[in-house]
Amino acid sequence: MIREPGPLQYKVVELSTVDEGALERTLNEWTGKGWNLDGVQFAMRESSKRPAMAFVFFTREGEAARHDEDDARQKLLRMSEGGSPTAQLAAEYTGEHAQTVVPFVHPLSAHERLAKLAGLDEPEPTEEGLTLEPEE
Repeated sequence: MIREPGPLQYKVVELSTVDEGALERTLNEWTGKGWNLDGVQFAMRESSKRPAMAFVFFTREGEAARHDEDDARQKLLRMSEGGSPTAQLAAEYTGEHAQTVVPFVHPLSAHERLAKLAGLDEPEPTEEGLTLEPEE
């Protein structure tokens, strides 16, 4: 069937597990929702002949979905004020299951951490810049 050229919507599905079952499920799910298979791109590992990931591309007729920037800004504001739903659940969980209060420990720089692991008493001071000696 030949169709008149028109706007298309695109759908990309990323598969981190690439096997026959995952590909079949993806194809059946999205073609069942009215999408047409456009292609499959595999990402390979150097050390293996099996693909590490797959990207399955689908298209269907219709205008591309418009993104509502105002709605996105409002959602970001709500998340910044109250946190994301996942962060709220994590905070509630830790609040309910906290048994001891852990004091705040100032984080170490990578250099300080390596010096501590090497057993040095004090890390070497960081150099601010190079000083050139005048030639005689």
